[in-house]
Amino acid sequence: MEQALAEFLHHLGVEKNASAHTVKSYREDLVQALGYFREKLGKEPEPAHLTTRLLRAYLAWLHEQGYAKTTVARRVAAVRSWCRFLCRQGTLTVNPADSLRGPRQDKKLPHFLSVEEMGRLLESPPGDTAPGVRDRAILETLYSAGLRVSELTGLNLDDVDLDSATITVRGKGKRERLAMLGATAMKVLREWLEQRGTMTGGRPRPAVFLNQRGGRLTSRSVGRLLEAHLARAGLDPRTSPHTLRHSFATHLLDAGADIRGVQELLGHRNLTTTQIYTHVTTQRLRESYHKAHPRAS
Repeated sequence: MEQALAEFLHHLGVEKNASAHTVKSYREDLVQALGYFREKLGKEPEPAHLTTRLLRAYLAWLHEQGYAKTTVARRVAAVRSWCRFLCRQGTLTVNPADSLRGPRQDKKLPHFLSVEEMGRLLESPPGDTAPGVRDRAILETLYSAGLRVSELTGLNLDDVDLDSATITVRGKGKRERLAMLGATAMKVLREWLEQRGTMTGGRPRPAVFLNQRGGRLTSRSVGRLLEAHLARAGLDPRTSPHTLRHSFATHLLDAGADIRGVQELLGHRNLTTTQIYTHVTTQRLRESYHKAHPRAS
């Protein structure tokens, strides 16, 4: 069973181009499932021991442990993916996870900042220091291009084309896409690139965004600097770097952008992922209608 798991994780990382974070999550979820199978069966499990009854027992056990619905759904999805792989490999002749369904998820609308709030946040970093210019370039790039924070921290100098105002982004599954930069983002990014040398110590560094020691900025560091600027701007401290991506999509759709175009800009493989933002804009329209129309209620 351990060998079957190792082959599946290798398949994810090499053939499916899954990120190291994704492979790590699958490994943790499936190691937990193996531990349950081992305890339930009272012996070392083998692929042939995977039955629908055993998997349903595992699902029930996850619920009993009090895990959140999202956690249960993720762990069930990991088991289902593994079983599909075992079937394709010929290790299993029947997929025991075919009828396995995770819990129904509560739909949560993404949190976003208004245009006015975004303006306050983007003006927050001071423009008279290299770290301040860097921070503003980070916030402007996240919002202007709708990037995930991991995409931003992974940017290299070669990925930035100042002539065409575009950047090459490596998203989930190592898929590449072109992202657009607005005029303000371009201006601030140019200013940062001019001052970036003050953090490199004269040594060549490929990353666009650097920390004080000249190393590549991490996602956690971006989260911390965002917290500081949220406090300066007096904005909701629960706002995360991903909120800027949500704001990017919501503001585009509010202004009449085509949803297919927004899908491409976000790098979503499925349109259904992008459609959550239409629910946001529809809800806002509904609230405005009920507040303003004299016969709405």
